[in-house]
Amino acid sequence: MAAEIRIPPLGESINEATLVRWLKDDGAHVEADEVVLELETEKAAMEVQAETAGRLSIAVAAGSRVQPGTLVGRITEEAAPARTPAAPEKKAATPERKAAALEKAAAPEPKDTAAKEVAEPVGATKAAAEPSPRPEPPRRAEPPRPAQVPHDGDGRRPAAGDDDAEREPMSQLRRTIAARLVEAQRTAAILTTFNEVDLGELLALRARHRERFKARHGVDLGLVSLFGRAVIHALREVPILNARIDGTDVVKPRHVHLGIAVSTPRGLVVPVVRGADGLGLAALEQAIGDVARRARDGKLTPGDLAGGTFTITNGGVFGSLLSTPILNPPQSGILGMHKIEDRPVAREGQVVIRPMMYVALSYDHRLVDGEQAVTFLVRVKEALEDPARMVLEV
Repeated sequence: MAAEIRIPPLGESINEATLVRWLKDDGAHVEADEVVLELETEKAAMEVQAETAGRLSIAVAAGSRVQPGTLVGRITEEAAPARTPAAPEKKAATPERKAAALEKAAAPEPKDTAAKEVAEPVGATKAAAEPSPRPEPPRRAEPPRPAQVPHDGDGRRPAAGDDDAEREPMSQLRRTIAARLVEAQRTAAILTTFNEVDLGELLALRARHRERFKARHGVDLGLVSLFGRAVIHALREVPILNARIDGTDVVKPRHVHLGIAVSTPRGLVVPVVRGADGLGLAALEQAIGDVARRARDGKLTPGDLAGGTFTITNGGVFGSLLSTPILNPPQSGILGMHKIEDRPVAREGQVVIRPMMYVALSYDHRLVDGEQAVTFLVRVKEALEDPARMVLEV
């Protein structure tokens, strides 16, 4: 009996996906619970497993657009190996058979003139007998005249065509990213405010307790989780940055559902840590590590990407010193982290070298006033420069 492979539910409001690739060839053996194909929706990549072991029969080719419930393949039971028939019994050679075999071996083979005529073209002899015409001397290629080669405005002449370029269709995820970013810039009044943070105290605290924290909780003490705690601390004072516009209404969530921007081979995705404001530092670190790992492995579900209220993005891991993050619709705020760099700064009348980071807050000015945005970013700065504020909630 064959087991069907159908496209599973893709998540709320998602009605179509791209069958990116089959991980097994048509007719190959698959094991139960083995991943057999990859899907890509406008929000995430997904995997589909085989429900039973057997031989795979592919019904829909890779690259096809599919809907939930579409039958894309089957897994059939493998037939038992066929029995090899017994070899026929050799007959004993009689004197008459021996004489006939010797007579056949001694007879000359007939000439196959028809085969020879087919193998040798009729015109070959005639062509060999006639003298070949004198070859013409090769013509010298004329260089192209200037008017024949296109050139740009400053007189440089580019190569014609794009034969040296590759062309491939954009993935569904990349098309969605492009559309959402353009939509965010078109619909929201995005403004960005900047500040700089002295991370000396935070890095010293992290260095002092990192090993004990890891031994106690089983997770590392990462910078993103510390920045997450600072964001949650600041949102308590300026909650409008956790809100969003819905038509003519302002929606104010009761909790912080923190989006974490993750770069993957398929593109940038923003999985969500739900109820981040109710998590301790160790639980927040574990949750961030979990969604980031599943994002890079392509194992996010559509629900992992929905419902975020505020986002953190870290361009510093790639060496970015300063950038302007774009809002993740329909959210009203996004915090950009950047590279930590030792810089000379003035402290109590003295020039000292401190580990500094530029931070950027992009916000929707339709909902958030400049005073609120600046206040929020200053509260983030204060919490990071004096980590005790996050513990004492002051």
